[in-house]
Amino acid sequence: MQDENTLYGQNERQHSRKLVLTSDDKTTIQALKEVADKFSTKRDWAKFHNPKDLSIGIVTEGSELLAIFRFKTDKEVKQILGNQLMANQIKHELADVLFFILRFSQMTGTDLTEAFLEKMKLNEIRYPVDKSKGSNKKYTEL
Repeated sequence: MQDENTLYGQNERQHSRKLVLTSDDKTTIQALKEVADKFSTKRDWAKFHNPKDLSIGIVTEGSELLAIFRFKTDKEVKQILGNQLMANQIKHELADVLFFILRFSQMTGTDLTEAFLEKMKLNEIRYPVDKSKGSNKKYTEL
């Protein structure tokens, strides 16, 4: 039986390679994309994975995460996070959001690392430390 954290993916040249998925510090975004692709391909879901529907999936799953915390006090949030069943539900909702983000980026050819770093560079300009430190205001309000 195959270890649930070991999958076989395809690299750019379509040669099989073993993916060992263990934790954030040892797993690449590309490896996760390959897992999402393999999962979707086996189910013939690519025909449903267009930008509009994947965007809907991101928001829908994000809303399911939000629903867990909606109308909760800080004290209730701490209790939720301390409850193992709820912590697992939160983890699963986060994973659902990540799945749709990975598929969106994969289907549109978006390099997530490049996009993230580009956006962080822009945020450095929009949110200079001297104006934004300790503030949660949007950059247009600073």
